[in-house]
Amino acid sequence: MTARTANRNVRQADVGRRPAEDGTRALRRGLDLLDAILAAGPDGLRVVEMCRAVALERPTVYRLLATLVDCGYVAQRGRWHYVGGPRLAAVPQRGASTDLAARLKPVLAQISGGCGDAAFAIVRDGALSHCIARHVGTHPVQVLVIQVGTRQPLGVGAAGLALLAALPDGQVEEVIAANADTLGRYGGMTAERMRILVRATRERGWSVIGNHATRGALAVGMAVRDRGGEPVAGISVATTLARMPRERQQLISRLIREAVGTLLPKGL
Repeated sequence: MTARTANRNVRQADVGRRPAEDGTRALRRGLDLLDAILAAGPDGLRVVEMCRAVALERPTVYRLLATLVDCGYVAQRGRWHYVGGPRLAAVPQRGASTDLAARLKPVLAQISGGCGDAAFAIVRDGALSHCIARHVGTHPVQVLVIQVGTRQPLGVGAAGLALLAALPDGQVEEVIAANADTLGRYGGMTAERMRILVRATRERGWSVIGNHATRGALAVGMAVRDRGGEPVAGISVATTLARMPRERQQLISRLIREAVGTLLPKGL
């Protein structure tokens, strides 16, 4: 091999490595920027503060920020500030579920005490709902549709449906697509039926669903938001169909709203 050939091979190898190296550098910068935004807490950061935090120029920060926002890892609050986005709600965090359960248990107790039926709290686990707390009511017949620890497709239960409906459209479609093969096991649920339920929940302001997760039961649910306004949990009350006429559905939705407003006035 001649020196000229060797040099040409080295240059070609450098060209092949450069895109990967550039990609790695961009990823590292993006993660550094995300860390800085999350470290700022619920108030978030302005772009000028990000530039100082990660030692990058404005054009670079804006490019990274656009990708993070587009992917849901960062969200804009108000006109100038950026905070952690809704996609982060799907990332399990050590101790997060335990903390949320502790904060939601008094809310469930107040709701259950007002209606006599069992109340449940769930959080999102990717495309699934994860029950983190429940409170058994005083009515002689309790419909315990799920237990603490139960995971099922997000949306087949009232709490999960309320949380799903509170997510952006793109995330709703991602969840439905991820669960498409298993939805039919829940009372013949379909992707199109789920979309209809999401639209109805958004229009109504609270969810109602029956005969899907548990036959013969009907439940009402509502999303719970964090201090930044992002949906992070869902609360529901379940009972028999006969015990849940339209008027009582509305009563329970008011009980949920009042309990959350009283005990979590600033959000989770």
